[in-house]
Amino acid sequence: MSRRFGRVRLLVALLGVLIAVGGGLQLAAPANAAGSVHAPINGSGSTWSANALQQWIRNVFANYQWKITYSESGSTQGRNDFANGTSDFGVSEIPYAIGNSNEGDTRPNRGFAYMPIVAGGTSFMYNLQIAGRRVTNLRLSGEVLAKIFTGVISTWNDPAIAADNPALALPAIPIVPVVRSDGSGATAQFTIWMRQEQSALWDAYCAKVGRPVIGDHCGVTSNYPVQAGSGFVARAGSNGVAGYVAQPQSAGAITFVEYSYALNSGFPVVKMLNNSGYYSEPTAPNVAVALLRAHINEDAGSPDYLTQDLRDVYGDGDPRTYPLSSYSYIILPTDLSNNFTEDKGMTLADFGAYFLCEGQQQADVLGYSPLPINLVQAGQSQIKKIPGGNPQIKGINDCNNPTFTPDGSNRLANEAPLPPDCDRQGPSQCLTGTGGAKGTDTAPSANDPAAAAETNGAGPAATGTGPAGSAGSAGPSGQDPGAVDTGKAPTVLTATPQVLAATGAGPVPAIAALGGGGGLALAAVLPPLLTRRRRRPGAPAHVRAEAHGLGGGR
Repeated sequence: MSRRFGRVRLLVALLGVLIAVGGGLQLAAPANAAGSVHAPINGSGSTWSANALQQWIRNVFANYQWKITYSESGSTQGRNDFANGTSDFGVSEIPYAIGNSNEGDTRPNRGFAYMPIVAGGTSFMYNLQIAGRRVTNLRLSGEVLAKIFTGVISTWNDPAIAADNPALALPAIPIVPVVRSDGSGATAQFTIWMRQEQSALWDAYCAKVGRPVIGDHCGVTSNYPVQAGSGFVARAGSNGVAGYVAQPQSAGAITFVEYSYALNSGFPVVKMLNNSGYYSEPTAPNVAVALLRAHINEDAGSPDYLTQDLRDVYGDGDPRTYPLSSYSYIILPTDLSNNFTEDKGMTLADFGAYFLCEGQQQADVLGYSPLPINLVQAGQSQIKKIPGGNPQIKGINDCNNPTFTPDGSNRLANEAPLPPDCDRQGPSQCLTGTGGAKGTDTAPSANDPAAAAETNGAGPAATGTGPAGSAGSAGPSGQDPGAVDTGKAPTVLTATPQVLAATGAGPVPAIAALGGGGGLALAAVLPPLLTRRRRRPGAPAHVRAEAHGLGGGR
């Protein structure tokens, strides 16, 4: 019996030693790089992207309780905040150190990487009436738009505008261009386009406002220059410019803003003439078609990896394309400087994995276009650079992004409908409404020169105070026009949630293993040792044998 107990003690001691050694090795091993909890994070920047970002932030808090705060301060401020370390991430439509600009902010000292967030169209939201009735089908060429925002065309009945709109008897009221007063990615995108496509007009305007020439043409800017006494209005933020245009007293106003703000305001957008001779709206399919021509920086070693060159988008010959299509970036930290922690990295990486797949399902209804497959795959690689992040990246088959099919084809672009013939440049014109006024056709009286003559030369037309979506209405829930409705309940998505990788268990289990294993070993070894110490000299042999666990007992 005692011999059997001796073997048991030996096995227990060995087991204890193995457990203790395992725990010790676990403690000695390098710490797991993944965060252990989802710490709160904050970001700032683009208002162009804000309606999508804020919806996704509400979604992940409702579904996963990740706390993310985002300040809609404009792209320039977002880049500055990230560079200064006052935010965990930034969002911008343009990268640092953009070319052909005398405002090129330098790249930050902290490690960073760009990741696409969402695509969309910079639209031209307007407030125009003829004889007190809303115009919802306005269409303009790129040249006319450039002339409006450089002060060359100043009244709505200008012959160039009339040529784009043969079905409208336009009123002789002033055009009020509304531009951003803060540093804006939308401004930068618009001025990049003007420098490329309307360089003579942009150069002449810059000469008036005293902006320098950069590389033979006026430079790109995030801060729109305004000439004193020009009649231009400047407002901060996308909500600011959209809200101004949507006011009852703002008949004649027009601004450039992301399509989402026109949808939320209930206001129409301009159909812009593309290179194929069709007037196009920045719908999700039209943006998807346009971005097929974007040149993406695919040099993974470049500091500008995944940034976009849109020059071929502007001149795309597809009849469906919207010329001012683009996508925005989130600026990710790639090191632990500026108080960024692995726990923050865990939140940011999981949020990125979420919005590249599930979040894109809502892009269309929010007024954006979901990212194409190449940008999603590249973005998933960028997520892995975030310290502390360790999400299980979903494959294309279960990504749930509506842009592409599991075989990798671009569903949204492939299924984009061709425009109707009445959108072709020429003597006919569609009457259907656009943007937030979709479903509201331009009233027949707006096409009647006699009715329109009542307002010609008589100043702004009457605006009225009709139901929501008409001129002068507030936006959703009575808030500022153009703002996303923050009172809406978060959307609980029907797709499977993002599956997250298990993080390291931390030191507690290792310490427990070390202590438990040591305890087992001591429990097996101590009893014989203690018994040996209690033996008396001259004890009988069978007693000594039992003390050593060798005897058979009495």
